[in-house]
Amino acid sequence: MSIWGKILGGAAGFAIGGPLGALLGALAGHAVDQLSDGRLSDGCCGTPSTGEAAKGDEPDPATQTIAFTIGVIALAAKMARADGVVKRVEVDTFKRLFRVPPEELDNVGRVFDLARRDTHGFEEYARQIADLFEDRHAVLEELLDSLLMIAEADDELHETEVAYLRAVAHIFGFADAEFERILAGHHLAGESDETDPYHVLGIPRAADDAAVKTAHRRLVREHHPDLLVAQGMPQEFIDLATQKIALINAAYDRIRKQREGAAVLS
Repeated sequence: MSIWGKILGGAAGFAIGGPLGALLGALAGHAVDQLSDGRLSDGCCGTPSTGEAAKGDEPDPATQTIAFTIGVIALAAKMARADGVVKRVEVDTFKRLFRVPPEELDNVGRVFDLARRDTHGFEEYARQIADLFEDRHAVLEELLDSLLMIAEADDELHETEVAYLRAVAHIFGFADAEFERILAGHHLAGESDETDPYHVLGIPRAADDAAVKTAHRRLVREHHPDLLVAQGMPQEFIDLATQKIALINAAYDRIRKQREGAAVLS
């Protein structure tokens, strides 16, 4: 079953509280309305969740996977509100990243609209996600990457979008230097067409060879697809982690070749 079937079918049991729980509760309530109208098959959903969780409960991995996906929708909706306009290409990019099946498009749109219109600020969503994944920095980075891909889908990365994502990154626990490293991996982040490999690895140009290798190995380890699956990432999003690894490896290879060439010339 795709993540979308799990979200709809498991929404009634999604009780982690906070704004994410409220969104899922509203979606479950809509599903129950459909069921009562005969538009869904029996057994899809139970009683809508109120979003109240027992204090101290730790969500299971499946719930955290759903939380990740709903979190991307909610933060993307708030980002669109900050930018002032929702563009079709950004919506299409979201659907491509998450492989949204046609039958679930209405539910995705419903969550998006709920998040965009509700009174919760983006900070509340970001804090809840940060709490859920506080010991999984790489998962939070993948979420930021996904939001950046949505933001730059229209071939523009607006200052308001960068400022918004920087604020989200701070709530997630990323320092400015870490956010700049994440930003460097996106093609609209810099003034030149060529991504700076040192920025991608988050190291200064003066770093010695040992530091370059250490940074490369750490990033590859943190973003390995298998590790991210085990940490609650949706299967639909593993392709993004694979792209991230390719970017990191390409940056390392460029630095190594540049330094080998410099050594020959000297």
